[in-house]
Amino acid sequence: MEEKQHIGQLFDRIAGTYDGLNHGLSLNIDKRWRRKTVQCMPEAEHVLDVAIGTADLTIEMIRKGKAQRVTGLDLSDKMMEIGKGKVERLKVKGERMADRVAFMHGNAQDMPFEDASFDGVTCAYGCRNFQNLDEGLREMCRVLKPGGQVTILEFSYPKNCLIRFFYDLYFTHILPFIGRIVSRDKTAYTYLNKSVKHFCWGEEFVQHMQEAGFKEGTFRPLTFGITTIYIAKKW
Repeated sequence: MEEKQHIGQLFDRIAGTYDGLNHGLSLNIDKRWRRKTVQCMPEAEHVLDVAIGTADLTIEMIRKGKAQRVTGLDLSDKMMEIGKGKVERLKVKGERMADRVAFMHGNAQDMPFEDASFDGVTCAYGCRNFQNLDEGLREMCRVLKPGGQVTILEFSYPKNCLIRFFYDLYFTHILPFIGRIVSRDKTAYTYLNKSVKHFCWGEEFVQHMQEAGFKEGTFRPLTFGITTIYIAKKW
């Protein structure tokens, strides 16, 4: 997909309205999805959050004690600026959350980290934006320490025919229309729809994880299969 070549610029353009649209268009269900994702994580000292964006997943994992420190990687500087503003305003057990979170501009397919640098790796709604999914997953595996867990949250496609009909209606017509009006960007939310439809999910995604070097891959669909949590280990 051509838009993936400029994904950082795309998210820079919609950064200011991204959180409000996501929460509003999902009726805040996206917050519950992130909470469930964090519940699936083991406690870890240092976690890499790939495609950290506006830092919602990072904030949740630190609040729940699943990460003592987080390094976030993203191609969108403006999304990370919003994330930095959030963590600057928050405290955990009386300490500044910002002291425990580092933001870094970088490409998930060529990460600027040494092998086995992190105790855990996460990614929320970033994998389908990779120019090459397999390269991104291999990089996640490379920087993860042996015994560590990768936890990924990504959109998927409902199997139920009735749910899929309304899902297609919403993602093809309603979401892009509202997204264009609020974000004033003609392409971003059309891209969202296309990126979900053209992306792998379920057992196929787990197969990609295993081919990248992960073991014990499992997946857990949420909300009729609209989104899915993927978990795997590195041994």
